[in-house]
Amino acid sequence: MKRITSLVFAVAATLLALAQPARPKLVVGIVVDQMRWDYMFYYQDRFNAGGFDRLLAEGYSCNNCIIDYVPTVTACGHASVYTGSTPAFHGIAGNSYFIYGKHVSSVQDDEVATVGSTTTAGKRSPRNLLATTIGDELRLATSFNSRVYGVALKDRAAILPAGHSANGAFWYDRKGGCFITSNYYMQQLPPYVQAFNSRNVEVMKNNLNSIPEGVSLTFELATEVLKNERLGQMGATDMLAISVSGTDMIAHTYGTRSPETDAAYIRLDQELAKFFKTLDATVGKGNYLLFLTADHAGTNNYQYSASHHIPTGGWAYWTDAMKKSMDDESMRRFGLPFNKIIKDVNEYSIYLNNEAIDSAGLDREMVKKEAIKILLQDDYVDRVVDIENIQNEPVPQPLKERIIKGFHCERSGELFLVLKPGRYAGENDKPGSNHGTWSNDDSHIPMVFMGWHVPHGETARHTGMTDIAATICAMLHIQMPSACIGTPVLEITESPANNN
Repeated sequence: MKRITSLVFAVAATLLALAQPARPKLVVGIVVDQMRWDYMFYYQDRFNAGGFDRLLAEGYSCNNCIIDYVPTVTACGHASVYTGSTPAFHGIAGNSYFIYGKHVSSVQDDEVATVGSTTTAGKRSPRNLLATTIGDELRLATSFNSRVYGVALKDRAAILPAGHSANGAFWYDRKGGCFITSNYYMQQLPPYVQAFNSRNVEVMKNNLNSIPEGVSLTFELATEVLKNERLGQMGATDMLAISVSGTDMIAHTYGTRSPETDAAYIRLDQELAKFFKTLDATVGKGNYLLFLTADHAGTNNYQYSASHHIPTGGWAYWTDAMKKSMDDESMRRFGLPFNKIIKDVNEYSIYLNNEAIDSAGLDREMVKKEAIKILLQDDYVDRVVDIENIQNEPVPQPLKERIIKGFHCERSGELFLVLKPGRYAGENDKPGSNHGTWSNDDSHIPMVFMGWHVPHGETARHTGMTDIAATICAMLHIQMPSACIGTPVLEITESPANNN
């Protein structure tokens, strides 16, 4: 009887396995911080055959992928890629924002503790993210047999892509000089992460965010996770989310057209080639599904653009001269300095100080109108949008949609500042680049798929950042994330290889 029962269960298990849709062994997401779409071609003559060239030679490139919300910043981008949504729904309204009047970073969580160092850099979790991610849905679809990990230098770039139910996320602690995590995920660092930290003590004393070595160590740790967790080798489809954070800080410091940024992308190309070979050897070529994109792009530095007569300019609202000008106008109009009327200007989102406005007996609508007039006195400012009344404002529809999609009703500011094309938040005498605006400089990003069931090709058809999650989930035959508004790239999902 026992033999018959065992046979029945064995047959049932076999039939269940046969009934499962075909899936790759591993999904790999790679997000390159502040990577412009045109970098794939700007550096092409300096790339080797195994990195970006292989990605384009074997993969499918969506060459007109546009971020369809503002602000175009790191936390919003990582959340949007993996949720298939925008700040209006997933709640990550910036790298930092206000929740119930408290200013917090995107992944700040004061209820958790650092694991791996004695600093507070591990007081982070995905709890501020309001939607599920690709990894969450993959885990749900496999009864949590799939394993999901995130690796990056930046905390938000490791945590948000990994999602709520991730098995682990690891990020760089600058003060501690090591990679860490939080007790949201685990009570101690895995031995292989501890060993990785020990091997790299000297180099991690430097600021990895500002040197090419940070790019290399990100992939080295990702490889350690891949091999030690045996991702893609345990039955259920696993996922590894990697973010290359160093490219962002290097561009912020030196500019998009600089030897330092050049060196970072050449290093990235080399690391991609090595990592692809590692995936081929450990998971098997054709057994993994990979995508590469960016969280945002970047506007060229003022000095570089101006030297070639390109319209440009830095809007530095934090300088003493700008503050004095705005304060003088605000005192004349309200009898209060501007920083008493405005609580914060955060990534072009402007928060009113409603408590101070009420205490002064001022009318809120009048204050908004007058504050807009003050801000519009700057030649680089194109418009300041009162989001509550955006439908009645003369804002072009494509821009209006981006502002609405980037506005979260409980976390964003009441006003949104729009700069003229080519202008960005920054000082004209600084060499670095910046981002955050709606213009193509900041919103046109790479979006390339490679590997399992991905046909070779490209399209210039308009696609969006939010289409990535929709496409991956369609290929895996799993539910899209809970707030996903993207649509699958049909050229990929309806290719003959996916008719299973």
